[in-house]
Amino acid sequence: MTVTEQPSPVRKVQAAEERHAAELAFLAAQDPGPRPPGWALTPRAVVTFVCGSGGGELALPKRRAGLPSKLEITPKFVGERALVERCVVTLAGERGLLLTGEPGTAKSMLSELLAAAVSGTSALTVQGTAGTTEDAFRYGWNYALLLAQGPTSEALVDSPVLAAMRTGRVVRVEEITRCLPEVQDALVSILSDRRITVPELTASEDAVVTAEPGFTVIATANLRDRGVSEMSAALKRRFNFETVDPIADADAEAVLIRRQAVAAVQRAGAAFGVDDAVLDALVTVFRDLRSGRSTEGWDVERPGTVMSTAEAVQVAASLGVAAAYLPGGDVLDLLPGHLLGVVRKDDPADHARLLGYWDGPVRRRAESGSAMWRRLWDLRGSLR
Repeated sequence: MTVTEQPSPVRKVQAAEERHAAELAFLAAQDPGPRPPGWALTPRAVVTFVCGSGGGELALPKRRAGLPSKLEITPKFVGERALVERCVVTLAGERGLLLTGEPGTAKSMLSELLAAAVSGTSALTVQGTAGTTEDAFRYGWNYALLLAQGPTSEALVDSPVLAAMRTGRVVRVEEITRCLPEVQDALVSILSDRRITVPELTASEDAVVTAEPGFTVIATANLRDRGVSEMSAALKRRFNFETVDPIADADAEAVLIRRQAVAAVQRAGAAFGVDDAVLDALVTVFRDLRSGRSTEGWDVERPGTVMSTAEAVQVAASLGVAAAYLPGGDVLDLLPGHLLGVVRKDDPADHARLLGYWDGPVRRRAESGSAMWRRLWDLRGSLR
């Protein structure tokens, strides 16, 4: 490479429809059954895409160029299949879907997967913040054209919601309760009337945009954000609520954490080199503190912060990056410090709760003869 050449840019994270393009194409050909208007896949195929094919291979009814004759669909969401089925039924009925739950329970990932499977794209997204304006749900203007031509269709700038209405697709609204109530309520008439009026274009046939079949909204909200900007009763009635709970199965959570951490470390340019025993300890600590009870049945004081699967993935990824780029010593020695960083995020009193966990389950496991937990007990001083 000469000094004037630049390396090709690397996209760190691909959208779901890009990561799983082969599976989406296969499912579209594999299940030719009836589809709701505007859907890229059948409802059954959408559920299969999200939950996987159960370890078996699906077969195409007939050969298609560029597609394998058989393919196993990987599970992408760890949770109840019944939850996913209810979500798909809601979307098929063109009703708004609101995914609620504790932070870090994969609500955004589930909304992305559903949008990619139903509409073929998850890019139509509004990120809710305190600074989100009503324009994000309705429309804006190209002010250069507006000044030059006045209010015309060409000067109109579609919001993601308006773009989804024009094309009959799913639009995602992330963390809707972070938006101010008056901004949220812009969705009330959109979900009820399924149209947006542009008063500035009253004299034009483009003054009213009516939603094409297939348009609907998937919103997410964290349970801990209740009261930040409470949704109005009118808006709540226009959504079906589904709660995404933490992963119930410890083994499934461990597999997910490892898979996500491996991917994160690989994106950082390294190979994942954290021992499974260390990851098991990490998962055990997170699950004990999250539930307030150890795997042995001992009571544990729960910290105020959320000990979510997403946080566990970040810790596992940090351990993997440290092992790859800063080798030396046992990676287990780094675990207490990273755990302390997690619990200190919300409440300073959580530091004492983590020390209490060390003085309880960690000490008792060390006394039972476990070498790994004995090492963690010896590291208690690093938590001060």
